[in-house]
Amino acid sequence: MVDVTIVVSALPRMADGLGASFSALQWVMDGYALAMAALLMAAGSAADRFGRRRLYLAGLALFALASLACGLAPGAGTLIAARAAQGVGAAAMFATNTPLLMAAYRGRDRGIAFGIWGGTSGAAAAIGPVLGGLLTEYLNWRAIFLVNLPLTAVAGYLTVRHLRESHGDREARIDIPGALAFTLSAGALTYGLMRGGERGWTEHGTLASLAGAAVALVAFVLVERRAPQPLLDLRLLRRPSFAALMAAALLLQAAAFPYLTYMGLWVQNVLGLSPVQAGLAALPMALMSLLVGAFGGRTLQRLAPQLPLGVGLLLVGAGALLDSALLGADAGWATLLPGLAVSGLGVGTAMPVLAPAALGAAPPQRAGMASGAVNTFRQLGFALGIAALGTLFTHALHGLAPGTPLPAVRAAYATGLTRLTLTSGLVAVAAGLMVLMVVRGAGGTGAGQAAPSSPRTAVAAGGRPR
Repeated sequence: MVDVTIVVSALPRMADGLGASFSALQWVMDGYALAMAALLMAAGSAADRFGRRRLYLAGLALFALASLACGLAPGAGTLIAARAAQGVGAAAMFATNTPLLMAAYRGRDRGIAFGIWGGTSGAAAAIGPVLGGLLTEYLNWRAIFLVNLPLTAVAGYLTVRHLRESHGDREARIDIPGALAFTLSAGALTYGLMRGGERGWTEHGTLASLAGAAVALVAFVLVERRAPQPLLDLRLLRRPSFAALMAAALLLQAAAFPYLTYMGLWVQNVLGLSPVQAGLAALPMALMSLLVGAFGGRTLQRLAPQLPLGVGLLLVGAGALLDSALLGADAGWATLLPGLAVSGLGVGTAMPVLAPAALGAAPPQRAGMASGAVNTFRQLGFALGIAALGTLFTHALHGLAPGTPLPAVRAAYATGLTRLTLTSGLVAVAAGLMVLMVVRGAGGTGAGQAAPSSPRTAVAAGGRPR
């Protein structure tokens, strides 16, 4: 999760070092998130069949190798390709961490574990800019990728030593046609959004990309309806609570984090802050998210899931709208702090209950699929958020040229950021209201409840049983 946003504070120096364009910088962000989103559900099926710990370790090894390639990349194209490979490894890791947690903890400890997992997951995306700023300023932008090597070594050692292997349905087939159709649809939609913002919405390439995304989505639906073991059982989406939770996962990630990318460009390119200072500007979100998730996670697990999730989304929206109201041509970096703190409170409130709520909204035999789906929609939300908000940002900056007076540059950036935060805030508020009205729970997400009473039920809690 750190690697989703760790590049934010490094983007200006990365652009200088590689001669990268704005669209290339967007793909450095989106190549990773998109690859992760596209393969999460397929990775969940592979983990059920071949072993969750085994797939986690394979993903960890690929993540390490891809991080090394990112750190040594000679150009923007190589970096984007390596980031996509990183995303493939991350998909294997992300698809297996929830069932590995379910297998490792029981009873009340499981609720505490999920609270810490959710708080850490939310804080990780927010703390990425801080860590990226420190490494970029005091070492080099390449260090933001190379730092993964010792961390993956430690994670691999702990996994081998302390986690036991677990499986789901060993006879399960991996839905390759469904995975390909989903990947094509998500990739074409993201590319179409970026191209539309850069070249116009009536440009032939833009229209072709968006049409291709629609065709691939239709193909995905047809494949999933006929597949004996689909990536996503579309009947789950007929459950209002489950469908609303998937939408909430996508919109939470799209509203909370992508605009940090463009704020990072503003505080460095316009305000002249260093990478460390740019990262520290986002620290309130990280701290609030971590504190609320870690210390309040157990309490949050006891509530009906629509309450913390809906309220958390409303807080994310309130924080973004507060930033939108305060930003102006003469604003400084401190203007962001109150809004980011409120948004961080919302992230820490919503994130710990999201995955357990999705598990509770699906039948036990579809728990593994539900876990993969909620994580997929989260990462897809980030990828689409980067692309969609990027169109608003580039439109506001259209017409700026070298030599433009600083007041005009500040005004253009302020306009762009105001649009981004306003859009993010409205999206989060709408998602929060939707969750409060649609999602229904019996009082607790289930993550902290007693351990399953039988091996068959235990398997159902972490994957697809036979």
